[in-house]
Amino acid sequence: MEKDAAVNVMGGRLEPCSTNPMTGFFRDGHCNTCAEDQGSHTVCVEMTAEFLAWSKYVGNDLSTPRPEFRFPGLKPGDRWCLCASRFLQAHDEGCAPKVHLSATHRRATEIVPQPVLMETAVGPV
Repeated sequence: MEKDAAVNVMGGRLEPCSTNPMTGFFRDGHCNTCAEDQGSHTVCVEMTAEFLAWSKYVGNDLSTPRPEFRFPGLKPGDRWCLCASRFLQAHDEGCAPKVHLSATHRRATEIVPQPVLMETAVGPV
């Protein structure tokens, strides 16, 4: 699997999202992507209790640890490379977590309009 160029949504170098917990399609701490990443794990978000509860409700439990997959479970404040379509769904339903633009891959904009990412951004824009 060859990674796409590591460019963020602002055209700069893709910054790390999180190494604790380790995130990303490649589990390299970045929201890198490639052709095989069908979920487009490209949006670096900061978890909130509201989003985690909503995600569990819609069938994607991100808060329960799954040691068999080396997944510690997420808690509010954790950063995570979220699937772009899940982020857009959460945004449309009013519970999107905050986005770290410098750590969000430019391919996210193939699914999530740039203005949506900008309006939910945290940190420097």
